[in-house]
Amino acid sequence: MNRHILWLILFALFILQGTLVVWLLPASWQSIVFVTPHLTLVFIMFIGLFHHRHAALIYGLLFGLLHDFTYYGAMLGVYSFSMGLVGYLAGLAQRKQPNLIFYNLLIASLGLLLFEFLDYGINRLFKLIAIDLNFALTHYMLPSVLFNLLVALVCYVPIRKLLEGKRLAPSGNED
Repeated sequence: MNRHILWLILFALFILQGTLVVWLLPASWQSIVFVTPHLTLVFIMFIGLFHHRHAALIYGLLFGLLHDFTYYGAMLGVYSFSMGLVGYLAGLAQRKQPNLIFYNLLIASLGLLLFEFLDYGINRLFKLIAIDLNFALTHYMLPSVLFNLLVALVCYVPIRKLLEGKRLAPSGNED
């Protein structure tokens, strides 16, 4: 897998999550709950699952920092730390397990939930937000996790084929 293609895909997903996807979410959802698309995080976790955990760490740190600069100027490093850690842990959890869709989506959902908890915890620690955990869990975290898990489920097979590449080349001998 050419790493330049990964950079381009991640940058395109970064642009899409901040522009187009926000318009695609129904307005009725946004009046009851707040859904945040994390397309780059989903792809970074898949890089950790199917490619390498150290690459996911680097992509998570860099695109998290880009996300911090672009969207959240109050405190730099929250998204960078969280995306890098979640990408690395996703790759670490996949090391010795079979490559099953259920297991990989379970890792993705736990990674998304961990990311939301890290984001909430760091912002709450430094008193940037004053939202109760129960309210944040039901109105911010779980809807975002479910939406991003749906995106991960829809994109699972193409991303897996893209990141794993052709491992088995045809041998030409058919006995």
